[in-house]
Amino acid sequence: MSMKSEIVWRVGIVYILMTILAVLIVMKALHVQMWEGKEWRDKAGSVRVRDFEVAPNRGDICATDGRILASSVPYYELHVDWKVVSEEVFRTGVDSLALCLSNFFKDESVASYKKRLKIAKNPRNRYYLLNKRKVSYNELQEIKKFPIFRLGKNKGGLIEVMNSDRLQPHKDLATRTIGYLNNTESSGREGRVGIEGAFENELKGIPGRSVKQMMSGTWVPVTVEEPEDGNDVITTIDVDYQDIVQHALLRQLEKFEAQKGTAVLMEVKTGDVKAIANLSRTPDGRYREDMNYAISDAGEPGSVIKAATMIALLEDGFVEPEDTVNLGGSGKYQFYKNYLTESDNKKPGKITVQHIFETSSNGIAKLVYDYYNKQPERFVNRWCGLDLDKKLGVRLRGEGEPYIKHPGDKEWTGITLPWMSIGYELKITPLQVLAFYNAIANDGQRMRPRFVKEIRNRGKVVKVFEPEEVGGRICSRNTLVKIREMLKGVVENGTAKNIRTDKYAIAGKTGTARIATGTKGYGDKKYRASFVGFFPADNPLYSCIVVIDGPSLSKGYYAAQVSSPAFREIADKVYAIAYMHYGEQQVLAESTLPVSKNGLKKDFQQVFDMLGMEWEGQEEVVENDWVITSSGESEHIVLKPRRITNAVVPNVKGMGLRDALFVLENAGLKVGVTGSGMVQKQSLAPGKEIKEGAFIQIELR
Repeated sequence: MSMKSEIVWRVGIVYILMTILAVLIVMKALHVQMWEGKEWRDKAGSVRVRDFEVAPNRGDICATDGRILASSVPYYELHVDWKVVSEEVFRTGVDSLALCLSNFFKDESVASYKKRLKIAKNPRNRYYLLNKRKVSYNELQEIKKFPIFRLGKNKGGLIEVMNSDRLQPHKDLATRTIGYLNNTESSGREGRVGIEGAFENELKGIPGRSVKQMMSGTWVPVTVEEPEDGNDVITTIDVDYQDIVQHALLRQLEKFEAQKGTAVLMEVKTGDVKAIANLSRTPDGRYREDMNYAISDAGEPGSVIKAATMIALLEDGFVEPEDTVNLGGSGKYQFYKNYLTESDNKKPGKITVQHIFETSSNGIAKLVYDYYNKQPERFVNRWCGLDLDKKLGVRLRGEGEPYIKHPGDKEWTGITLPWMSIGYELKITPLQVLAFYNAIANDGQRMRPRFVKEIRNRGKVVKVFEPEEVGGRICSRNTLVKIREMLKGVVENGTAKNIRTDKYAIAGKTGTARIATGTKGYGDKKYRASFVGFFPADNPLYSCIVVIDGPSLSKGYYAAQVSSPAFREIADKVYAIAYMHYGEQQVLAESTLPVSKNGLKKDFQQVFDMLGMEWEGQEEVVENDWVITSSGESEHIVLKPRRITNAVVPNVKGMGLRDALFVLENAGLKVGVTGSGMVQKQSLAPGKEIKEGAFIQIELR
């Protein structure tokens, strides 16, 4: 056989074999499709794979000291897979199970439970809802011990489905500011408000993924990508202060049967909101938080704005507190065809500017008209220089827009200027008013109200929100000294003398304003009573505002009656607590000498020389780089040695941040920092032996 014939023969055999194989494959495919198809389709249906989202744990919202204000608490829904419960197990255990369920849930009789369980017992009933009530983890453990269920999931059929509720353990304290989660529109509320909404990205975490396979009617995890839990939000809220503020406000609302009210307590130096309460009256006469009036409710503030009016008059050099002004004896002031009258038919006559302010006389409108009528833009510009026309820019949603008229606006009329000066024809929120008074207390420096100071993850600080200064000083130091004394005079001699106390000085201002309502204007005779101020007046630690709307006219509506007592109650209780923390610092502040931080001797010497201040020191100071400053009974600053050694944990209390970091890091310590100001606390006690790589947390205030 030739080579060519042999090749053709072999190719032919291969071709025939390939053809036979192809025919066999087609025949097998047809056989599977037509005769075995149903069997294989049933098997494929029994092996289902699905991708599930694994929800992360939402972070907690905590008070400034770490106490929980809002947290996600797990609960369980209970279902039963009756297919896995045999008839014998059900028959012998149903009576006991019905008894246990009736005793536990206390919502149905034993007979009712037994009847319901017998009806539900069906192999096709694989996800039967046992009870609508949510049960806790501890309750679940008890239920798992019930007859039938104690046999386990594969024989007892109990299926627990875990969900979580967002709870606020301190009930109604700062509810609206903390916020809530609500994704349904039926309630009439938006989804996420308050801190819950503003810090949603930090709180929510990152979901995980789980691939599950359906096996015997149950989804079994195949692979799991764990979720990342949300961060915790540490607020500036102090639970103890919050309780004080909220109950003081509630007492006055109930006493005067008022429609609504708000009260805010702020730390002067930092702008930290330590407490915020917002209460409104429900149809049944109770009070609850439903809106954050402090942040959102922009309205006419009344006489509390007279502090801004007086600052304008003082800054422009038109008046001095001791100047005497003749306001006439009628108690009426005419502006074109309109009259402005004094309250309670007062007839001031000749009176000092100080007394005009202390008694909240509307004669201040006459002063403004006399000096600014031909140059109204100068007055408005003064107010704008106080940032009264700007939002505070707080991180929470819903801040009300302040409204200040300008000359040339179509709403500007001949009486706008005097009416603005006493708190009408403008809009401003309670928190914006408080921020202005806080600036007066804080040496003229405005602070942005701060609600959150840190973001933490598993106790570790991942982000810090430092106190924020807003703009420059609102006015000259000379004017600040005068207005602070005038605000003290309101409490010492004026409209708020009913809250005067010998224990400490209060500075503040009353305000009683009529509230305009719809088309009726001011005809309904509804009033807003406000008091805003700071304490202790000579060394302010806290500023506070109390605003109460719609008190019953038969009970009283003047600010001195309605809002001032609530302020006094708050101040008394907060001062008692604060004195324990700031007592020593306060004594130093009342000295004629300035308070200074502890630190490097050469830095103090340079500053004192520049200021022309005399100082004295002990002999040991000469050989010491680090010093402590004090005044004691001396007329000079006294420098005392502070011994710093790297062998033990140094004492950095009273130092500024730069010096404290220098000392601690030189000692080989890793340092964590919170707050601003002087070092008040350190986590490792001074004099303690330093371990390698040790961490120390310092708190500044």
